[in-house]
Amino acid sequence: MSGTLDPEVLVLGGTGTIGRGVVGALLEAGSPVLAVARDRGRLRALRDRYSDEPALHVLQGSVANDASAATLAAAVAQRPRPLAGVVASLGSALRCGRLLDQPLTALRRRMEADLLPHLAAARHLLPLLAQAERGGRYLLLGSPCALRAWSGHGESSVAAAAIRMLAQVLHEESKPLGVRVQLLALAHPVCRSEAGSDDCPEWFTALSVGRAAVALLADAGVPGQAIVDIDKHHYAHPRTSLMTALHFSSSTHEVSP
Repeated sequence: MSGTLDPEVLVLGGTGTIGRGVVGALLEAGSPVLAVARDRGRLRALRDRYSDEPALHVLQGSVANDASAATLAAAVAQRPRPLAGVVASLGSALRCGRLLDQPLTALRRRMEADLLPHLAAARHLLPLLAQAERGGRYLLLGSPCALRAWSGHGESSVAAAAIRMLAQVLHEESKPLGVRVQLLALAHPVCRSEAGSDDCPEWFTALSVGRAAVALLADAGVPGQAIVDIDKHHYAHPRTSLMTALHFSSSTHEVSP
């Protein structure tokens, strides 16, 4: 007897604060998830956290450069499940300091750590998403410091603004592939834990960001919009119908037990 495996969503940076929120939101929506990160120990911890979720799979990998992104894409292409979407939760830790007080190499390192991995990932994963029957979805997660300069975090503000523009470029360039690229724009920071949301009620929780990503993956209502703002209150509750939205026909990836 043959059957069709449900498509999966790949979460780049799935072990980070926001990445874990995206993974959790996808699982509560009924979607198989492939979480990718560089640290094997953190991947193991994520797998242990969701030990009762057979839909979660983890994969050690990197998109730091073209070579590592190509290796990751080759591994993803060999997986039995079709790839329905990618959520890129990438970035390095904030570092305090004025731009004027730092050498040029500081900003160069920031761009190499925060911006270029997004391009490497898109270059190698968009062709895989182009194989999705209904057109794949690729989401980048934006930072509030892309909208205004944060005092003491100039290099992160510059990199975040560049990522925002990159998303708009990729949105246009991916149209011939039939893939929808969008950036979820966060107007406020994200709490490091769900409990911390009580202290900063205007901030996002990682799970609310994840639920916003799930909603955008499932929603065909804003395909022409490269930048999508998150309504914090709208995503306070889970979505449970992602698999319906990401349905694939039985003509692809048939498997026989």
